[in-house]
Amino acid sequence: MRSVRSIKVLENIPVLVRCALNVPVKDGMVHGSFRLRRALPTIEYLRKHHARVVLIGHIGDKGTETLEPVYRAMKEFIPDLTFCPVTTGPKARDAVRQLPPGGVLMLENLRRDKGEQRNQREFAAVLADLADVFVEDSFDVCHRPHASVVGVPEFLPSYAGFLVEEEVRELTKALKPGRSSLAIIGGAKFGTKEPVLRKLLASYERVFVGGALANDFMQASGRPVGKSLVSGANKTELKVLMGNRKLLLPLDYVVAQTGGSVSSGRITEIQDVNVNETILDDGPKTVALIAAHAEKAKTILWNGPLGNYENGFVQSTEAIARVIVSSKARSIVGGGDTVAAIEKLGISDQFSFISTGGGAMLDFLAKGTLPGLDVLR
Repeated sequence: MRSVRSIKVLENIPVLVRCALNVPVKDGMVHGSFRLRRALPTIEYLRKHHARVVLIGHIGDKGTETLEPVYRAMKEFIPDLTFCPVTTGPKARDAVRQLPPGGVLMLENLRRDKGEQRNQREFAAVLADLADVFVEDSFDVCHRPHASVVGVPEFLPSYAGFLVEEEVRELTKALKPGRSSLAIIGGAKFGTKEPVLRKLLASYERVFVGGALANDFMQASGRPVGKSLVSGANKTELKVLMGNRKLLLPLDYVVAQTGGSVSSGRITEIQDVNVNETILDDGPKTVALIAAHAEKAKTILWNGPLGNYENGFVQSTEAIARVIVSSKARSIVGGGDTVAAIEKLGISDQFSFISTGGGAMLDFLAKGTLPGLDVLR
């Protein structure tokens, strides 16, 4: 990929930078600045070379959210950062023109315009009109064929930022882990995880599948899952994967009746889930199983929580985070809830590499590239 380092002239040049600004926001406050911190090296490099830096990104999925809380959080790192309440049009163009060399401007949520997710050429063109150069530094969206990802590079010289370069370098290493390797895949939606599961089963010595993703496997094998979340995956495909000796599945669960809280959960063997219960977390025997393999591993890849993390079922996810850092393995992790757990425990610096991507990380591991990376080659 063409690197931001190879841009020959930056002095007073407006540079459009696609950043990972989609961070958790609650009650108008950002909770977790991991992605914002990871954006800083590219921004500071451009500032040092006196470029006029224009940050673009999205927040949320509805298309109605605002980046103002993200702007306020980012000002803690870039005190002279300014904000424009629109993304395109005369007001945005004026805001860019007023930027001094080394200045940084954040534009409003890209997804407020339907042209972003629809990859409309017209929207990509008006974005490109704001600058002379484009830098892709939002790896987390590089798997999406959106206007700001694959459309803008049709109109501007385009380069990879430091974050994107690091993501590609580190995840490429994870594609060939060598001997004594363990992959841990959680979360849900078997359909989106099947390609990466097949790829990991071919290259890793052991692949553990947990979280709601494991419910599909259990149901296909005839074990009870009660009222648990399942994705309705093809049973034949599931059984083929289950025939792979490298695959590891949960040994026990934490279950509760529908709507139950963490305090009402009980630990049970996988064959003893009642019809009115929901699987909400993996149990202690499962954590011990993963720990036994992690202790021997030289490489550990982890993406996705093992429980219903958003609703407080965090015990197994946090336990696995501690297991990994206590191992001597090289550790590569990613996924929103996974990173949130690590940040909550204050152990981020004990992992070898933390990806800013969830779905993008899995797609890269499955395919070895992404649409947003291909346009930079």
